[in-house]
Amino acid sequence: MYGFADAAYRRPKDDEVPPLQEAAKRREAGQPYEKIIIWMNEEGHRTTLGNEWRPAALASVLDNPAIAGLYEDEKGNLLPSGGPELIPPEQFRKIRKMRRKYQPEADRAPQQEYLLSGEHMVCGLCAHPLGAAPSNAGSRGHRCQPSTSQHPGGCGRVRINADLLETYVAEHVLAELAKPEVSALIEQARDQLLAEAAKLRERADDAKRRQKQLGEDYARPSGMSLQAFKAADKKLSGQANADRARARFLERVKHVPVGSVPDLVRWWKHAPLAAKQGVVVLMLEQIAVYPAASRGSRTVDADRVSLKWRSWDTASSTEAPSV
Repeated sequence: MYGFADAAYRRPKDDEVPPLQEAAKRREAGQPYEKIIIWMNEEGHRTTLGNEWRPAALASVLDNPAIAGLYEDEKGNLLPSGGPELIPPEQFRKIRKMRRKYQPEADRAPQQEYLLSGEHMVCGLCAHPLGAAPSNAGSRGHRCQPSTSQHPGGCGRVRINADLLETYVAEHVLAELAKPEVSALIEQARDQLLAEAAKLRERADDAKRRQKQLGEDYARPSGMSLQAFKAADKKLSGQANADRARARFLERVKHVPVGSVPDLVRWWKHAPLAAKQGVVVLMLEQIAVYPAASRGSRTVDADRVSLKWRSWDTASSTEAPSV
């Protein structure tokens, strides 16, 4: 979850704690989520998947007791978890109370999991990243959000059912993975992407060091204007956040199994989501989705989905076919 470096909510993620605290402060002061995410996105802060923030995503984070070192028992009581307090518990309770005030009888919907996410999945018409967008009936889906002042760029003309898309992508990925010449290169390809992720993290750390130095330079009589300082600081912060988000995305491949898997289809059915996501990241560089041929169509084929296979620097031997 945003703000933590582990799934147990015990290790805070240093670069994500300050923006989370500022978002909580703004929410406690009564600022709507729509305005808070404008600030977060403009400052270059991104979700753990590297996407721009949306109101529902931020509301979900600020409604999770873990950020205040709490947990919720089966009766709805908030109790100390022993974990770190990214924000004060009293502040969390105030934010929680504000949310319930507007939706007193509403139950939080269960978190829906998606195999495909991130900026590598784009609209085939406008190249804008597709976001998770459940249908009115609650079924999982992806959509190109129409352009607004908060989320500029999308055309809003593409929507697809997540189950159908995931099935289509999985069939093609497993077919490629089953090829002996591809299977033989999996470990090397995985190591390459992890090395790329390590370089991105180094570059992000360097940007943070430069950002710190920039602040020190500005604090001294250097002749730098406030406007120039803010512009440079924002650019460095955005670069560091983008590099870390990209690194986290590539690091999914660490969950890919190394070695021979006798029955890939059986493995896929029972594999944890993180391992499946890792396989998709390892094999595909981009997934482009186009409009359906007719309204309500449930057909997903090569006319609707274009898969761009990742190129590996391994003797240039196994370029997967373009689908």
